[in-house]
Amino acid sequence: MPTLVDTLRTAQARRGALLTDARTTAFRVLHGEADGVPDVTVDRFGGLYVVSLYRDFTASEEEALLDAAMAAWAPASLYLKRRPREARVLANVAKETLAPETAARGAPVESLTALENGVSFLIRPGQGLSVGLYLDMRDTRAWLQQEAQGRTVLNLFAYTCAFGVVAMASGAKRALNVDASRRVLEWGEENARLNAQTVDRYDYIAGDVFDWLKRLAKKGETFDLVVSDPPSFSNTKEARFSAARDYARLAEAAARVVAPGGRLVACCNHAGLPMKRFEAMVAEGVALAGRQGRALSSSGPSSLDFPSAPGQEPALKVHVVQLR
Repeated sequence: MPTLVDTLRTAQARRGALLTDARTTAFRVLHGEADGVPDVTVDRFGGLYVVSLYRDFTASEEEALLDAAMAAWAPASLYLKRRPREARVLANVAKETLAPETAARGAPVESLTALENGVSFLIRPGQGLSVGLYLDMRDTRAWLQQEAQGRTVLNLFAYTCAFGVVAMASGAKRALNVDASRRVLEWGEENARLNAQTVDRYDYIAGDVFDWLKRLAKKGETFDLVVSDPPSFSNTKEARFSAARDYARLAEAAARVVAPGGRLVACCNHAGLPMKRFEAMVAEGVALAGRQGRALSSSGPSSLDFPSAPGQEPALKVHVVQLR
């Protein structure tokens, strides 16, 4: 029977070409049940590994897992994120307990630069539960690299602006990034500068996405590509959002600012929302906006580093619709 160290080594070895791709140093090396370790994921950024736990592990279980990770992969640094599923637990647990600022093993890392398909991103492992780049979107960003040249892009729920940075690196005319947090948008500006891009503060808007979609529509602004990648749940001063309940409303608002012939790239990472239902919600929103849409593709993350357990759909869903 394989040991935990054996299982971790096998999981990383399955990543195949990613292990030797000089243009990509950021990818997932362990994806929970599909790789034989339920409730655990591990993301790799060069020599930095970030371990996420999706249930309450005992102290001895955590120690055993971290020791096995060090033995299997010999990372320079290992950071730990505890991600209990229940929102009420998250609200009542200190941030330092959920996402310690210091390394669990190895050398401390304030920041490092990771590569994805030749584009550079700033990773900060001690900055909270999210370290700067959502790796399951790699294939979608690679698609954008092929589509962005000469086009205008609206990046909604931009976080650290990865889609915007990729778009500009690929020859887009403009990428407008919108997020509720000014702090992560400033991180996005750092990512842009890291890739030798000129930063225009007017293209980094802090505010409620629904409010800004209304403003853009009222001004008659449209974009060739609109990327909508909301959190599954969020609360702002203005409203609460649940992807499973509200995605049709979001798709409607986004569709109003897609240029004729342009594309809506609708994304959702809610594991409880099936792909077929998600596609139907996007179609409903497009229709409510008075637009006609043609579905171009539906996809998930790369199966190379985000394999699905038998009988399970990937949590991430990406649905691209071209609008008239």
